[in-house]
Amino acid sequence: MALPKEQIEDIGLLLKFDLSSAQVGLKIHSNADPEMIAAALRLHEKGLIDQPDGGFLTPLGHEAAEHLQFVMQILGPPAAD
Repeated sequence: MALPKEQIEDIGLLLKFDLSSAQVGLKIHSNADPEMIAAALRLHEKGLIDQPDGGFLTPLGHEAAEHLQFVMQILGPPAAD
């Protein structure tokens, strides 16, 4: 099963959020890559971020981003022994 391009873009944007603090958000400027702007709009429509141009993760968005980070760790290169 291949992921649609839009889902890959959404995942990429979710992975940009810093999960170490709820006080840190993202601002997607109007001159940003159109795919990133569209991803922010989709994530906002799905209730994962609180603003259509970024903002902060919602509780659901934070949970999704945590899961994505775990997947990236699992799929990443093996740890050196």
